[in-house]
Amino acid sequence: MYWLIWGAVVALALVGVLSYLVMASLPDGAADAGRTVAAAGVRAPQVSTPTATAKGKPTPKATPSPKASASAPAPSPSPSPTAAPPATSTTAASAGRIRPGTTYKGDATHYEAADGNGACLFGPSDDMMIAAMNETDYEASKACGAYVLVRAANGKSVTVRITNLCPLPCAPGQLDLSREAFSELADWKLGRIPITWTLLSPGTSDTISIRYKDGSSQWWCGIQVIDHRNPVAKLEVGVGGGWRALPRTGYNYFLAEDGNGCGGAIRITDIYGERLTVEALPVRADVVQATGVQFAQH
Repeated sequence: MYWLIWGAVVALALVGVLSYLVMASLPDGAADAGRTVAAAGVRAPQVSTPTATAKGKPTPKATPSPKASASAPAPSPSPSPTAAPPATSTTAASAGRIRPGTTYKGDATHYEAADGNGACLFGPSDDMMIAAMNETDYEASKACGAYVLVRAANGKSVTVRITNLCPLPCAPGQLDLSREAFSELADWKLGRIPITWTLLSPGTSDTISIRYKDGSSQWWCGIQVIDHRNPVAKLEVGVGGGWRALPRTGYNYFLAEDGNGCGGAIRITDIYGERLTVEALPVRADVVQATGVQFAQH
């Protein structure tokens, strides 16, 4: 009996040894489902990460730019600006705000005009029948040199030449007369009176003069027209067999900032469309040079 029990124990021991030898002969990681991943020699799977730069920061992958769809509609062209209606006459196109045959209403005030020089830079005036135009109707010096007939409610009138600018609060239609001109209409102590006024094309024995601004040379020049009967609408200089229009400044000079045309022939156009050509004059800064021509009376 004893030998039977001992034989069974030996047999069981041999079975255990054989099982251990079989398990040991299997490759790593082929254990049965009951074996854990924490067993020695087994590594957890690594998570994929962006490639690191030398500074240890991930390098982002470039995102492809979206391509325009072939079916996308083409952009619509911008509408062209509406063209201004054509002027009814050359005079209307050239005159600006102050037009022949038009009556303007406003107030007359007065100022101490001293020697008569003003924003138009004509210099001292031979007579004091002058006025400053409100900023709106002055229109960046287009009114300079214009003659206007001013009428008061009492029936009195006076003709003045525009030589100055009356800034705000001067209202559209307002004229700031020299004290001498205001006194032709009413007692200057009144200070302000209602008026009407119209543009004139007066008789005159004067002829037009030209003045180059101080600092003018063959490289830069400003040109001014003086003693013109009618308001000047345009000034051009002869360049390369043609004419070049110069821009007008608020201080009543036409500028050639690159000097092109300085010292050449000059063509002047009034608001009625009449053109006068002046032969070439030397560029003599701040000198009044006579031309012998004048616009027609209207």
